[in-house]
Amino acid sequence: MSNPSPSIHPHSASGAMAAEQQYLSFFLANQEYAVDILRVQEIRAWGAVTSVPNTAPFVRGVMNLRGAVVPVVDLRLRMGLPEAAYSTQTVVIVIHVHAEDRTRIMGVVVDAVAEVYDLRLDQIRPPPEVTAQGLDNHVSGLIDIEGRMLTLLDFDRMLSIDAMIAPIGSES
Repeated sequence: MSNPSPSIHPHSASGAMAAEQQYLSFFLANQEYAVDILRVQEIRAWGAVTSVPNTAPFVRGVMNLRGAVVPVVDLRLRMGLPEAAYSTQTVVIVIHVHAEDRTRIMGVVVDAVAEVYDLRLDQIRPPPEVTAQGLDNHVSGLIDIEGRMLTLLDFDRMLSIDAMIAPIGSES
């Protein structure tokens, strides 16, 4: 089975091999986003979580993942998108988030998983500077795939302890 993105080629303009990386794409509010697949531990169907009092509204609660307590964040709400009812396609992507001194495991709720892309790193463009709380706060790059933009998210920044305290769009 071939990758459905023929506009992504394994060679750079000079003919040398370009570095590639795999990204898992998913949907939120009909927009496609992606995360480095090496950050993904697993994908789970949406299931009930245990709520935790006094947390930000986008923190849905925690789940037990083989004995580990994993916080679960609704990515729609974290990114300031409108809330939507969960469906049979709603999943939790369990990812590794790197902090200065350690790696944390977190779950992010997304509308649906799409596919895995092999992306040439030289095709990834930096996000435009929008606002202090805008794109540069949670987007690591953008890439054009067959005429549509795939947004690469920076979960280390978006889900850092500091960022979780001051949600996107909050007033300081």
